[in-house]
Amino acid sequence: MRPFQLLVFDWDGTLMDSEDRIVGSARGAMVDLGLQPRSDEAIRDIIGLGLREAMQVLYPELPPESHAALVERYRLHFLSEGGIPMPLFPGAHETLTALRREGYLLAVATGKSRSGLERVLVDSGLAPLFAATRCADETRSKPHPQMLLELMATLGTGPDETLMIGDSEYDLQMALEAGVPSLGVSYGVKDCERLLDYRPLACLDAIGELPGWLDAWRRNGGRR
Repeated sequence: MRPFQLLVFDWDGTLMDSEDRIVGSARGAMVDLGLQPRSDEAIRDIIGLGLREAMQVLYPELPPESHAALVERYRLHFLSEGGIPMPLFPGAHETLTALRREGYLLAVATGKSRSGLERVLVDSGLAPLFAATRCADETRSKPHPQMLLELMATLGTGPDETLMIGDSEYDLQMALEAGVPSLGVSYGVKDCERLLDYRPLACLDAIGELPGWLDAWRRNGGRR
């Protein structure tokens, strides 16, 4: 019997390489509104949060209406037809397909909006693989545990049967607060050294390593 039944994935930086698109869209919104620009590093640090929360972190001195305007301009840039490509990470589609075939339940917990997630689920061809998804505009944003709590309630799994996989501290902190074990990934926005403070079971260098890691975890009886 496998130790995990439900695998919950972050989207941006874990399944899809969207970092450049996010940074470029945020920069475009800043220019549109004539705001003091923030560094690429500062923008990368907010990847994983809901859009409203991300803009609040970038510009804590601004009033709520300015955050709303930033979100609107960001979305316009992000959805531009001439936008920067956002490929899936190598092996993502094959890995998820294999895990679903093995009987794992798959889910997504993301800082994206519902409309944004639905668009990339269809475009990527991954939509049929996921049993449930949660987005930042329909529940609490990471690192609050509400997304994971709702997914577990919907799919009927407990914290010890659930594994969160993500590339940011927001993903792993959410898992900690929900009592759910986690895996970090090093190929997204944050490196493993930064993620280790949040006690992941391991940190993977490629999404294709996940099935082998799960097999080893099962053979070892759920031990490191």
